[in-house]
Amino acid sequence: MMSVNNERAVSVLKEIRQKHGNSVCADCGETDPEWASCSLGIFVCLTCSGIHRNIPKLSKVKSLTLARWEDSEIEFMAENGNTAVCAKYEAEVPVYYYRPTQKDCQVLKEQWIRAKYEREEFTAGGGEDLPYEKGSREGLLWKRGRDNGQFLHRKFVLSERDGTLKYFHRHDAKEPKAIIKVDTLNATFQPSKIGNPNGLQLSFLKDYSTRNIFIYHENSKEIVDWFNSIRALQLRYLQVAFPGASDLELMPKLTRNFLKEGYMEKTGPRHTEGFKKRWFTLDHRRLMYFKDPLDAFAKGEVFIGHRDLGYSVKAGLPAGTHCNGAWQHGITIATPERSFLLTCETERDQQDWISHLESLLQRTMSPQEYAMEAVFKHKP
Repeated sequence: MMSVNNERAVSVLKEIRQKHGNSVCADCGETDPEWASCSLGIFVCLTCSGIHRNIPKLSKVKSLTLARWEDSEIEFMAENGNTAVCAKYEAEVPVYYYRPTQKDCQVLKEQWIRAKYEREEFTAGGGEDLPYEKGSREGLLWKRGRDNGQFLHRKFVLSERDGTLKYFHRHDAKEPKAIIKVDTLNATFQPSKIGNPNGLQLSFLKDYSTRNIFIYHENSKEIVDWFNSIRALQLRYLQVAFPGASDLELMPKLTRNFLKEGYMEKTGPRHTEGFKKRWFTLDHRRLMYFKDPLDAFAKGEVFIGHRDLGYSVKAGLPAGTHCNGAWQHGITIATPERSFLLTCETERDQQDWISHLESLLQRTMSPQEYAMEAVFKHKP
């Protein structure tokens, strides 16, 4: 049974949590945090508390309701809190640095927390140059083979001078296997898909089609440093390409997470072929489908334009369409050229896909998206 003193402590802590900034996790923004670092003076969620617990020399975490709190610890929480502590430890976070949310993977959250409190990379007047801002980066990463699926060591080189990311089949190779322009490059963490907690997916345009590369590094700091180095280089490229734009306007053009991924079944262009299970990825206005989630190239891509241009999406399939047993929740996507018939395994999944697609149909297209649409229309 909870003691009177502990009941009072819980009540006071909950009052402190109601203050501005304290009602969300200081590190990922999750609402109603139930844990706190009594040594830093911040409120954190369960996931981030686990990361803090792994840095015992820096952070001592306690449950707001289950732990015993000393009066001095409660006073410290009241004197500090998320807003004040983050103002110190996030004073100089570079605009390109990826701040993880509650939806992001463990490695991004861990390195954000370690960069803030353990390495103090973002405190005012830190003095040391950040590893992401050197303009170039070179190292060995494990890359998945396109044909055999084996991960092998490959040399990667990020160059600000060339505005490229290159990789080489051998350490001593003079010519790169691929040259990727940073303005067409996307990077997103995919630990579940790749099967490694530090798995990173690189996507870029090659001959107007999307090419995927899957990489990882054993060291979580190293792979996150690569990720933020790419973002830093992209921002510098965009600042030159769009000199009148603010950094805030350029931020959405940096690396991004996919809007949605998952399995659906689809039929062919005549709508008489059998439905086949495919892995779908919605990235901006590109809906891509793959035979396998780790395929290097998509089997097909669909451009999702504005509804005023002849694009639409609706639940259900045309009358007489025969789909497979368990996948009964249909989606029909219409483009100016043709219709695509898809099925989902659950109604929830169907509605989620439709919601994301509807938001694209309603969003005004940019000049770059009109150019992309023209490319799709003239693809062989």
